[in-house]
Amino acid sequence: MIFKRVGDGRPYPEHGLSSGDWAALPPRQVRLDELVTTKDTLWLGTLLDEDSTFYGDLFAHVVDWHGELYLEDGLHRALRAALQQRPVLHARVLDHAAHGKRSA
Repeated sequence: MIFKRVGDGRPYPEHGLSSGDWAALPPRQVRLDELVTTKDTLWLGTLLDEDSTFYGDLFAHVVDWHGELYLEDGLHRALRAALQQRPVLHARVLDHAAHGKRSA
């Protein structure tokens, strides 16, 4: 299994981060087998969207919600890493609980 689980949707509340906000988070390595996807399909339209990490951020976007790591954006990067037999992905990780406390 490549991912911990293949999900369909975001179980966490909206965090409100823009592309620029994500850029402020330092990237770190995340194991693919610890990630839960928020998409079960890689759509070309989404991949080529202006706000996608395909064009902008070099790192995937992951949300830490109740101890689970959800791959919000960067499924294409995660699949590329898996195809290259790399067990880790460089990602920006948002601690949703800590972010919620700061913005409250």
